[in-house]
Amino acid sequence: MNGTSPRRRHIAHLHLHLRAALAEARYGDIIELMSGITPHVQAVPPDAVQLDLTSALRYFDLSPYDLVQTTMMRLKALYGIDSSAGLAGNRMLAAMAADASAPGDTTWIRDGQAAAWLGPRPVTALPGIGRATAETLTGYGLHTIGQIADIPAATLQRLLGAGSARLLAERARGRDPRPVTPMEPAAYLTADLALDRDCLDPARHHRAVLGLADRIGQRLRGERQVAGRITLTVRYADRGSTTRSRTPAEPTNHSPDLAATALGLLTALGLQRARVRGFAIRADDLLPAGGAHHQLSLDPGDTRARATEAAADRARRRFGAEAVRPATLATASAPGIPPRSVAAGSRN
Repeated sequence: MNGTSPRRRHIAHLHLHLRAALAEARYGDIIELMSGITPHVQAVPPDAVQLDLTSALRYFDLSPYDLVQTTMMRLKALYGIDSSAGLAGNRMLAAMAADASAPGDTTWIRDGQAAAWLGPRPVTALPGIGRATAETLTGYGLHTIGQIADIPAATLQRLLGAGSARLLAERARGRDPRPVTPMEPAAYLTADLALDRDCLDPARHHRAVLGLADRIGQRLRGERQVAGRITLTVRYADRGSTTRSRTPAEPTNHSPDLAATALGLLTALGLQRARVRGFAIRADDLLPAGGAHHQLSLDPGDTRARATEAAADRARRRFGAEAVRPATLATASAPGIPPRSVAAGSRN
C-alpha cells in the first residue's frame, strides 16, 4: 500500500487492535505513548485504541499510511505488541477496517471508497446491529450493507422504526460524526510500591518515595494537570499504616517539587526504626496545568530543570518509561521494590 502526498489535507482516524492481553497498567502506558503522537486519543478497552490523526499529519509531515506504520512500529519496539490497524475518515470505518486486518496489517479505506468497501459486507458487520435487528433485516432479504444503503428510507422506517432506521442508513453509507474523545481527566492519581520483605533502611525509604513522586510527576505532565495536595501513606509489617498530607507552595507537576513535598512528609514521620512494607503517594486537588497559577522564578536553575524535565518526558514517550530516570534511582535500586504504574481515580 502506497502513501499519498503529505501536503493534501486528510481527515484521518486510526483504530488499533492490540494483539495482546493487557494489564490495566500496561494499557495506560500505551494510551500515554499514543498521546505523544496526537492529543486526540480515546481508549477502547480492553485491547483497542482510537486516534484522530488529522492534526498529527501536519505536525509530522507524513502521509496517513506512513504515520500509522510509525505508530505500529513504536508499539512493537517499546512493548513487543503486534497490532492490526484500520485507517479511514471516521471512527466507525476505522474500527471496521481494523476488524478486517490481520495482525501487523493495515486496511486503509480512502476517501470515496467507503461505499464500495462496505457494500458486500454482511449487515452484522455494522456496529450496533444485534441479533434481533439482523433477523428482521435478513427476513426481508437484506443481507448486505450495500442493500441497506440502497433501500428507500420509508421502507427501512417501516421495518425498524424512524430512529433506528435513520441511524442504520447513516452507518450503511459510511457516515459517523462522532469525534475521538480523550479520557476525562482523573480526579486523583496514586502510585504505590509493595516490598517483599521488611525494610528498615532509611536510604531505601528515601529512594522508594523519590521514585513514586517521579512517576506521579510524569503522569501529571502527560495529562497536563497539576496537583494541589500530596498524601504519603506508609504501610508497616504489622499491617498498620500512617498517612500524612501536605499542600505544596503552589499546584505543581514538577517532579522535584513533588519529591520535596513527599520527602518532607517522610522525614517528619521519623521512620529510622520502622519495619516498612510499602509506600503510596496520592496526588489530589488536580487542576488543568494551563489554568494553574505559577510563581515566576528568577533562578535560571529552575528554568533549566524544567526544560530538562520536558526533554526527559519526550524521550520517555519515544523510547519507553524507563529510558530516563533520576540519578539516585538509576545508580542504586531498592531490592524487593518492584516498579508499579500510576493509577487514576475518577470523580464518580
